[in-house]
Amino acid sequence: MESVRQQKVARLIQKEMADIFLKESRMLFGNVFISITTVRMSPDLSVAKLYLSIMMAADKKSMLKEIQAQSKELRKLLGERIRKQVRIIPEIVFYLDDNVDYANHMDEVMSKIAIPKKEDENFDPNEYPGLKE
Repeated sequence: MESVRQQKVARLIQKEMADIFLKESRMLFGNVFISITTVRMSPDLSVAKLYLSIMMAADKKSMLKEIQAQSKELRKLLGERIRKQVRIIPEIVFYLDDNVDYANHMDEVMSKIAIPKKEDENFDPNEYPGLKE
């Protein structure tokens, strides 16, 4: 369970890093849309784990490696923005958040399921115990 201070710093970092990715990412990463879905802080506030959702990229894993390669530059930009609000500028570790991909996959799977209609002549409600009449 995160403390209130961890949550506040996580929200601050999420807001500022989202702004950095919005304004600076075109210069660093091209026309890729990067959003920060979650930020988790270590108890001593020295490490921030950022979970990224990357869109409009051909290869998300290679884009994540590019972002990780630029982590020192991104930490410097973050430090310029939050240096008066935190004592230590945290180390930044990036992870790929695949929740959006998983949700899209589940939508695709659910759309392929064929559910018979009650008006079908071959419909037997005893075959589908989960359906209520």
